[in-house]
Formats: sequence, C-alpha cells, structure tokens
Amino acid sequence: MLIVVVLVLVFLVLAAFAVAAKARQAPRKEAPWPFYAKKPLSAPEQVLYFRLCKALPDHIVLAQVGLSRLLGVRKGHDFNEWFNRINRMSADFVVCAKDASILAVIELDDATHAKADRQAADAKKDKALTAAGIRILRWQAKALPDEGAILKALAMPAQDTTVPPAS
Repeated sequence: MLIVVVLVLVFLVLAAFAVAAKARQAPRKEAPWPFYAKKPLSAPEQVLYFRLCKALPDHIVLAQVGLSRLLGVRKGHDFNEWFNRINRMSADFVVCAKDASILAVIELDDATHAKADRQAADAKKDKALTAAGIRILRWQAKALPDEGAILKALAMPAQDTTVPPAS
C-alpha cells in the first residue's frame, strides 16, 4: 500500500512540474499559412471577360462561379447525394439579366479539354446545367469570339454605339 501512495505522489509531483514548465514557456507563434494571391482568370479568360462586359453592358457577367451557386436540388431528392456531384465544379462565366436570372453559362475550353477525364467532367457539368434548363455555350480558347459573335451566340440585338448627329 505504501508503494502505491509513493507512486501516486511521484506521479502528481511530475505532473505539477510538467504543468509549471509548460506555463513558463513563451507562447508559440502559429506558423504562417502558405498561401499567396494569384489571378483568378487565365489570360484568355481575362480577354473574354472584358469582351463579354463590353458586348453585354446591360447584363451581369460573373466569372468562375461554383455550380452550387447556380443549381439547387429539387425536393424529394437526396440533397447531399446530388450536391456532391457538383460541389467542386465551376462555370467559367455566367451571363445574367439585371435581375440576376441566368441567361447562359459560357465555358472556355483549352487543349486540356481534349483529355478523356476532362471530357467526362465537362459532360457531367453540361448534364447538370441542362437538367436545370441553363443554356451552355462552349468556346475554344484559341478562337475567342468578338463582340458581334458574342451577341449572335446569345441571340441578343446588337448595341447601337453610333453617336446621333448633333441637331
């Protein structure tokens, strides 16, 4: 019995020393997180973004939007099951009316979209957007449309940019 009491006392003394030693240590600074800022759009995406904005001044043009912001899951279906199918996907561009209703999603495809895994991901994305009734336009990064082609593809009347003569 005496041995048990001595062992308990030794344990308590060691625990007290450990707590005191930890309290004396200076608070450690948390290591900085390893992030850096980068551009959210590639060079071709930047060019297309500004063309879209110029061609569609009365519309909202959004870039790099998660599909989870565009799509909901209809009642009667397992939300998590369907949400997990799209939760890491994004649309390159979303063209909206002034009331934020979606008119079209625009995907800018580069050479990587020729790979089988990207084609499967594109097909899945297209299927989800189509199921929601959202129009999808796919353009090649090597052949970006000009403003006229953008208006034609979206079937919108051209903006009259001529200045009326002075009267």
